[in-house]
Amino acid sequence: MALKDIMVKLEMNSPNQTWVSESASDKNDLFYKIKHRIHGRIVEEINLAVLDEMSHEEVKPEVSRIVERFLEDEKVLLNVGERRTLVEEILDELMGLGPLEPLLKDDSISDILCNTYLNVYVERMGILEKANCRFADNAHLLNIIDRIISRVGRRVDESSPMVDARLPDGSRVNAIIPPAAIDGPLLSIRRFGAKPLRMEDLINYKAINSEIAEFLADCVQAKLNVMISGGTGSGKTTLLNVLSGFIPSKERIVTIEDSAELQLQQKHVVRLEVRPPSIEGSGEITQRDLVRNSLRMRPDRIIIGEVRGPESFDMLQAMNTGHEGSLTTIHANTPRDSLTRLESMILQTGINLPERAMRFMVSSALDLIIQVARLTDGSRKIVSVSELVGMEGNIITLQEIFVFEKRGIDKKGQVMGRFRATGIRPNFADRLELSGIKIPDDLFSPEKVYE
Repeated sequence: MALKDIMVKLEMNSPNQTWVSESASDKNDLFYKIKHRIHGRIVEEINLAVLDEMSHEEVKPEVSRIVERFLEDEKVLLNVGERRTLVEEILDELMGLGPLEPLLKDDSISDILCNTYLNVYVERMGILEKANCRFADNAHLLNIIDRIISRVGRRVDESSPMVDARLPDGSRVNAIIPPAAIDGPLLSIRRFGAKPLRMEDLINYKAINSEIAEFLADCVQAKLNVMISGGTGSGKTTLLNVLSGFIPSKERIVTIEDSAELQLQQKHVVRLEVRPPSIEGSGEITQRDLVRNSLRMRPDRIIIGEVRGPESFDMLQAMNTGHEGSLTTIHANTPRDSLTRLESMILQTGINLPERAMRFMVSSALDLIIQVARLTDGSRKIVSVSELVGMEGNIITLQEIFVFEKRGIDKKGQVMGRFRATGIRPNFADRLELSGIKIPDDLFSPEKVYE
C-alpha cells in the first residue's frame, strides 16, 4: 500500500516565495519551519489509522516525493544532505517521536534532557553535551510528550502538570509542563538499552571486581534481603536488574514499580505497576497497595523498583515474615543515610512505632546494603558493601565488608582507585555455606586488594 492510496488530497497552494538565509541560525530556523509546514499538511490530509499499519519503507518514497514537490513550489534551496535529513525527520514525526528518534537509536546515549523546545542535552558515558536537534516550538514538544504518555494510559495537563511514564523499551520518562514549568515543557528520558547489562558488563566497565561480583551473586542465590542505595543516575536500577538475573528460574518473582522499567530475563515474572488517580481523583493504586497485594500472590521473591514512601513499612514486614531474598533500591548518599531515610518513610504511614522497635524491624529485615555512586569522571561504581549486624542500644550496627578506595585522578580526568576487603567476615557467611555456596578462604582478607 502506498501513501498516495490513503491520502484524500494534498495541495501545496501556498503563494510562491523564496526563502533567504542570512545566518546559520536563520537557516536552522528555516529548516524547522519547512519541516513543520510539510508535516502539518500531511497530518491534515491522510488517514493516520492506516498509516500506523504501514512500514517505514512503504511510506518513505511518498514522503520524499511530497518534500521535493513542496521545495519546488516554494522555491526553497536545500542541498542533497539537507533534503535527505528533512525526509527522515518528517518520517520520524509521522511514525515515531520526532527529533527524539535519532537519539533513541543511539545506544551510547543514557539520558535525553529537553529543556523546553530549543535546548536538548544528552548524556554519554556520564558526560552531558548539547544535542544537534530541537523541536519546532513548545506545542511540538507537548505533542511528543502526549504521544509518549498516552501509550501507557497516563495524562498531563494544567491540572496535573507532572507525569511519569515509560517507553516500550523500558526507558523511564518524566515530563513537567506549565504552570509548574515556568519557561516551557520539560522532558527527561532515562535510557535503558535494548540488551540488558549483565554482571560481565559491569566488570568490564570496572564498576565492580569479579570476586566481589561473584560474592553478590551468591548473596542473591542464598536469599539474602538486599537494598541498593545511591544517588540519581548512579546505576541503582541497572544493578538491581543485574542482581535479579541470579534468582533461580524456578522461583516466582513479583516486581512492583512506580514506572515499569526492570528487564528480568526469567520466565516466571509477574509485573505490577502503580496507577495515578483519574481526573476525578479516584482509582489510584499506590506501591503500598501493590506490596500488600503481592503477599497474596504466592511470591518466592518480591522486587520493589524503589522504596520512596509508606510501602517501606509493608516491605520490611514482608521481609520479616518469610519473604526472603527481596531486592529494592533507595535514594541515599551513604548506607547510614539509607537507614535514616527508611525510618522517615515508616513514619509516613502514621503508625506510631517506638524508635527502638522501628530500628529493630529494619535491622532484622535487611541483610546487605550495596552503595553505588557516580564519580566525577562520569563512571559508576559500587563503592561499598555493608552488612546489617543488629542493634547496639538504639543504634543499628553496620559493618563494611568491601570498599572502593579512591586514589586520585589521572591526567585524563579519570578516577583512579581499587576495591579491597576490610577484613571483616560477615555474620551471614555461614548462611551462604549452609546454602551450598563455597566461600574462598581469603575473600575477606584485609591484605586482599582487587585492582
